[in-house]
Amino acid sequence: MPRQTVIPRQIVTFAVVGVVNTAVYYGLYLLFLHWLPYLGAHVLAFLLSMVGSFFLNARFTYRTRPTWRKFLLFPLTNITNFLVTTAGVYVIVDVLHAGNRFAPLLASAAAIPVTFVVSRRIMLPGGRDVRDRPHMPA
Repeated sequence: MPRQTVIPRQIVTFAVVGVVNTAVYYGLYLLFLHWLPYLGAHVLAFLLSMVGSFFLNARFTYRTRPTWRKFLLFPLTNITNFLVTTAGVYVIVDVLHAGNRFAPLLASAAAIPVTFVVSRRIMLPGGRDVRDRPHMPA
């Protein structure tokens, strides 16, 4: 697949994995609420959905082999998302005075490209997709 089509495909797949991850998180959160206080349910659901997100992104978004190094660095994508989203909410609400009802949704959408870049650097450290690498004979 030519490089020009790889990145747009990865962005779309990254977004789809994000939607699936959010649904998994919420389902787990609701399930864990039966046994845990809401904060415990949130933390456990968040951690499990982040693990799932790592493997889904490795397999479907970047088509790369998961490694311990990538797994341990992957939470940086969530930190990045949190920082960009938080800054975005602040700008939308306090600078642009656009109201706080939809600010998190807008800020989250704006965070997707930044989070994608961080995620791509973690998952593809050389910056190349597996299919971009030259074929090595056995």
